[in-house]
Amino acid sequence: MLAEASDVSTHVGRSFPGLRERLRDATAVAHRDLDAQLTSLDLATLSGYRRFLQASAGALLPLEAALVEAGVARMFQDWPERSRSAAIAADLGRLGSAAQFTVSVRPLTRSGVLGTMYVLEGSRLGAKFLLKAIADAADPRIGEATDYLSHGAGQRLWQSFLAKLGAEDACDDEAIEAAGAAFAAFEQAADRA
Repeated sequence: MLAEASDVSTHVGRSFPGLRERLRDATAVAHRDLDAQLTSLDLATLSGYRRFLQASAGALLPLEAALVEAGVARMFQDWPERSRSAAIAADLGRLGSAAQFTVSVRPLTRSGVLGTMYVLEGSRLGAKFLLKAIADAADPRIGEATDYLSHGAGQRLWQSFLAKLGAEDACDDEAIEAAGAAFAAFEQAADRA
């Protein structure tokens, strides 16, 4: 079915979704499942917030490593400003824990970079809501460990990512597969945290 939708040349006069919409639609269930899994953690408690950060780091670290290996900096010259591995490691250090790889991910193609970045950059949007959820935490250590959730605030990283995504010619199934794999990595890491 996806292959049929991507063949725009045979469907003149009909509107077909671009890569952003295809990524959103193809990952909607995985996104909803991951949100449900993570919202079961009480982020207002030190143990719940630490577990959230450990789960996030377990997937973020290997995903960002795969992006670097695939040459993400050639596609996104601002990659050093986008990478959040150091931020999450610092937060976990403040909470007396360490950031660790807990899942493995496959090497990425150029399209795989886009699909993975879709998930990682999109997670910044949800981070705003998570910051609100921990704002009233009784333990002050939680409020001191928000580098990961506040990373990139005010930098319009999502908008610039969407501009790059929109400039891509193909509606590539590899990007969709990589986005699904990124969501799966976060789900597996959450199971192991």
